[in-house]
Amino acid sequence: MLTYHRITTIEDPRFAALHQLLETIFPPAEVLAYELWREPLEDETIHVYVAIDGDEVVGATEYRYYPDLRVAMTDFTIIGKPGLGVGRFLLRSRERDLAKLAEQSGTQSIGMFAEIYDPYRAEEHGFGGVSPMNPIVRREVLSHIGYKRLQLSYVHPSWDHEGQAVTELDLGFLPADENQTAIDAALVAEFLETYYVALPNKPKEWLAMMEHIRSSTSIELLPL
Repeated sequence: MLTYHRITTIEDPRFAALHQLLETIFPPAEVLAYELWREPLEDETIHVYVAIDGDEVVGATEYRYYPDLRVAMTDFTIIGKPGLGVGRFLLRSRERDLAKLAEQSGTQSIGMFAEIYDPYRAEEHGFGGVSPMNPIVRREVLSHIGYKRLQLSYVHPSWDHEGQAVTELDLGFLPADENQTAIDAALVAEFLETYYVALPNKPKEWLAMMEHIRSSTSIELLPL
C-alpha cells in the first residue's frame, strides 16, 4: 500500500531519495541544489510529499495554494516507478489536501497552474528517467486531466539561480470551470511575480513576458 508522506526538512531520510528522483527526471536548470531546499521545505505554505511503497520512495509531488488569488500551483509530480498506480495516488492525495487548504482559508479554488514541457519544441524528447515521465506522455496525461495552455510565449527563470531563461514550456491552467476559455491577465501576472519572488536573477526574456502580460486584459486558454 502506498503511503503519502510530507517532507519538511532536508534531514528527513526520504529527502535524499526525492532529490535523486528530481535529478533523474528533470534537466539540471530545473532542479534546486540539495542544500538550497532547506528553507523551502521549512515554509509551511510549500507542500512536498513523497509516495512510499514499503521503504522505497516511488513518487513525489510539490504544490502550494494561494488563498488571496484562489489558485494552486503544481510544482512537480514525479512517478519514479511504473505499474504501482503512483500517478493517480499522488493526484487524488493532492486534490484532497488542496481542498482542505482551500476550506481552511475560507476560499474556493478557481484552478491550478502548472508548467508543462512542450516536447515538440524541445530539442531532446528522451529526458524523464522513466517511461511515464517522458515529456510527451506527461503532456498527454495533463491534457486528459483537463489542463489548458495559456496563449503566451512562456519563459521562466532557471532554478539554478544562474538567471537563465528556460523555454520550451507552456504555462498551463486547470480551471475549476471546464468551460472557462480565458484567464484574467492581472491574476497571471500577480501569480508569477509571487511564485518567482525567491529567484532574484530574472532574465530579460522573463521581464519582457511580464510586461506583455501586464499590458493585457485577459489571456486565452487553448487546448493542450
